[in-house]
Amino acid sequence: MNQRRLLLFGLACTATGSALGAKSLLSFSSRSDQREFQSLRPTSAQRKFVSAAVEAKILEVKRAIADPELAWLFENCYPNTLDTTVAFSTRDGRPDTLVITGDINAMWLRDSSAQVMPYLPLARTDKKLKDLIAGVINRQTFCILIDRYANAFSFGAKACPWGVNDKPAPGPELCERKWEIDSLCYPVRLAHAYWKTTGDTSCFHNEWQEASRLIVKTFREQQRLKDPGPYRFQRVTNNPIDTAPFDGLGNPTRPTGMIHSAFRPSDDACVYPFLIPANLFAVVTLNQLEEIYTKALSQRVFAAECHELALQVSKAVNEYGKPTRGAHPVYAYEVDGFGNQLFMDDANVPSLLSLPYLGCCAADDLVYRRTRELILSEENSWFFRGQAGEGIGGPHVGPNMIWPLGIIMRALTSTSANEIRLCLRMLKATHAGTGFMHEAFDKDDPKKFTRAWFAWANTLFGELIVKLYEQGHPVLKDKG
Repeated sequence: MNQRRLLLFGLACTATGSALGAKSLLSFSSRSDQREFQSLRPTSAQRKFVSAAVEAKILEVKRAIADPELAWLFENCYPNTLDTTVAFSTRDGRPDTLVITGDINAMWLRDSSAQVMPYLPLARTDKKLKDLIAGVINRQTFCILIDRYANAFSFGAKACPWGVNDKPAPGPELCERKWEIDSLCYPVRLAHAYWKTTGDTSCFHNEWQEASRLIVKTFREQQRLKDPGPYRFQRVTNNPIDTAPFDGLGNPTRPTGMIHSAFRPSDDACVYPFLIPANLFAVVTLNQLEEIYTKALSQRVFAAECHELALQVSKAVNEYGKPTRGAHPVYAYEVDGFGNQLFMDDANVPSLLSLPYLGCCAADDLVYRRTRELILSEENSWFFRGQAGEGIGGPHVGPNMIWPLGIIMRALTSTSANEIRLCLRMLKATHAGTGFMHEAFDKDDPKKFTRAWFAWANTLFGELIVKLYEQGHPVLKDKG
């Protein structure tokens, strides 16, 4: 692939962007090739789904972007989920939508939620889009009822060859059965946001209520207050982060009230299974369930159960998940309740970086700000800085690989115009001429990247640009 340019990354910056120097910002040179950027979207006839509201929003936002390359990236990326990954139909008289990740022909509960969330504001005026998103909620409900401990579903597509020797063997609908807290948080986040945006409660049918009660049951089981619960996962593999140790139970934890997670949102095994960002996400999820069951379903007994569990988890995170680093408390990434703590961050969401984005805390929360400053530095073993840029990666791809998801999330959670500007310039400089976001790229050479078709990263980039547009943010006026 042709490399449009390399980013010459200069001075380091702090998490707030306050130390960004002129050299660092000016080192992103403008394109010398001024030819018109041609859309890389599929032709209209080849698109999986077309939304009139999304098409109108693309034109509206593009007009406000001064930099033609940034506008081109937005046009390619924002509709990528709709263009390439969705299959809309009906099941039992209800909308039903399958959403694949891109180059893996399977549906992750996490990814599918994140891929369609950016379109929700437009569902108020576009019934087709509203039905499509309702279909995602219905399909996720179906998935949870199939297996509440599974993270990904292939429905017989055989898209996941790595599960052949898993124990227990996955059923025909499953892609993977890795228990990750966020897999059950994201569907609630989507359903809650859909209801709050559209006012439609039709997705809260009996099957959805059964699935949501199973979510709470699973959270309680994996608190492991009395026993480890029913979940086990083992895989025959030479990659230790791809399987749970100790007969598939994961590393031991002391009962604290937090929820034990075998795997991270990266699908990598936890070291210490109390994954702090995932537990904080679970608190948000339980509070959202409480609101749904109080206001939309008038079932106050179960709403109170959700509230009680949220308080238990939150209290435990505050007690065990905020070690002192230096003179001040920060969030750990993982703990075990015995005093062992892992300080790092991973680009996959939920991450420590993403806590304000998910509603876990305010962007100006002092513990978050201190944590952010550390994880966006070499204090985080998975933060890399090179000739191509800087950012957070993770064990899933390995050292020296920066994830655009992390750069995008950094911008989404930033309160600094200079930091947002830096993130946009890095994203422009590292797509390697493809016009799309990737899973990860080499810190010194953007031509070395993984996953050319990764819809979550594409759509999240679109969400960032729309957010900046809606805010009237001055960075969109930069000409490159």
